[in-house]
Amino acid sequence: MRSLRKKRRIQIIVLSFVALAVSTSLIGYAMRDGIKYFRSPSDLVENPPTTGEIFRLGGLVQEGSLRKKNDGEILFRVTDGGAVTEVTFNGVLPDLFAEKQGMIGMGSLVGEVFVASEILAKHDESYMPKEIVDALKEQGIYQDIEN
Repeated sequence: MRSLRKKRRIQIIVLSFVALAVSTSLIGYAMRDGIKYFRSPSDLVENPPTTGEIFRLGGLVQEGSLRKKNDGEILFRVTDGGAVTEVTFNGVLPDLFAEKQGMIGMGSLVGEVFVASEILAKHDESYMPKEIVDALKEQGIYQDIEN
């Protein structure tokens, strides 16, 4: 009787480990296409991506670089202060998209041009939620920065 319980317990433990390994493998397989790496223009110069690799490019839209063609294509340059990358995008830009503002684009590098399939605008690095600003003002730490 003891031997049967011991065998049953070992079988349950082995089955649990097999189920855990299979589920971990399935999750990894499902996520392989969902992981997109973030790169800056300087990263592209130092470590060029492989052909057809989809990744996220982030930086500031360079002042004076935004151009719109008649066919709806939008061209601009993104910089991180160290390097500049040409970007082309076909679609509707987000409301917060502007020159000298942060952006993140998802796409791939074709030659020397980043072809974006999606563009997200982001706040600059000085953005802080109102609640934090109010708390810092109460402590006397926060000072308004004039642009």
